[in-house]
Amino acid sequence: MNRRPLARKAPSEEDLGSFDWIAFKDWVFKKYAPSYARTIMGYTKKYGHLLYGNLRDIDLITESCRNNAIKSLIILSKYMGYHEEFKSALKSYGIKLYRPDALVCFTRLYTNTNSDLWQWYTDVQPVLNANEKLLFEYLRLSGLRKEEGVTSFNKIIELSKQNKLDCYVNEDGFLEHFQFKKLFLRGTKNVYLSIVPKRLIDEIVKSEPVGYNAILKRLQRRKMRSRICELRDAYGTFMIQNGLIKEEVDLLQGRIPPSIFIRHYWSPSFKELKERTLTALEKMQTIQPNPHPTTP
Repeated sequence: MNRRPLARKAPSEEDLGSFDWIAFKDWVFKKYAPSYARTIMGYTKKYGHLLYGNLRDIDLITESCRNNAIKSLIILSKYMGYHEEFKSALKSYGIKLYRPDALVCFTRLYTNTNSDLWQWYTDVQPVLNANEKLLFEYLRLSGLRKEEGVTSFNKIIELSKQNKLDCYVNEDGFLEHFQFKKLFLRGTKNVYLSIVPKRLIDEIVKSEPVGYNAILKRLQRRKMRSRICELRDAYGTFMIQNGLIKEEVDLLQGRIPPSIFIRHYWSPSFKELKERTLTALEKMQTIQPNPHPTTP
């Protein structure tokens, strides 16, 4: 007869005092993107004691940090085999992740600054090295997240040197990110496929590997904002305005919604999608910045 497993006791202060943080760090960095893994490690080390303390103290964490703290504690509880108990405890205390209401979402839409994004894009060009300019162009035309874009950019160069680029770029010119699951399929943030002009891939092949931290520090020294993440937002908006439907943009940006239609019935023509995507990208490349530059 099957027996229900005994409920695990909450970890004690002694448990966390002897906790193997090195093994946990290795596990986190294998499971999550490096930038998010660093966030997880920071929050678990700072708030890990709440697993055995008073969960009401989570309410005392500032709103800007609370969601990351809760998510990091959930990840730590999963690693320790205490997830179900911790989830139940959060529910008992009435602690939930903060989700912006409709008014907050409307305000973001109404006050967005994407109208001057292309001016910023032009303004930062003199600050960038040749390979960094190419990375920005790749992010602009692919709609990839920053981390994904840097990883993909460097992977194209690496595979080209090994004469294995056809493992990534198929004969139809699609960048098949899904072939590298550990790099691009990370649970909630995935990317499966990208369509960009062939000439851009050819230029990346001849380029040098790139990193983001050097770009960020250079912009900070010049007191210029980093708006690189906004390129993804602008891509999605532009593509919907220029021939693609929402479901196609979702697909290209790595979102597969839990819709029965999408998961079981939708059958897009990828050849036709490629043609319309490249046509829209041609228009995007003709966008000129506003005549009045913004102040960095």
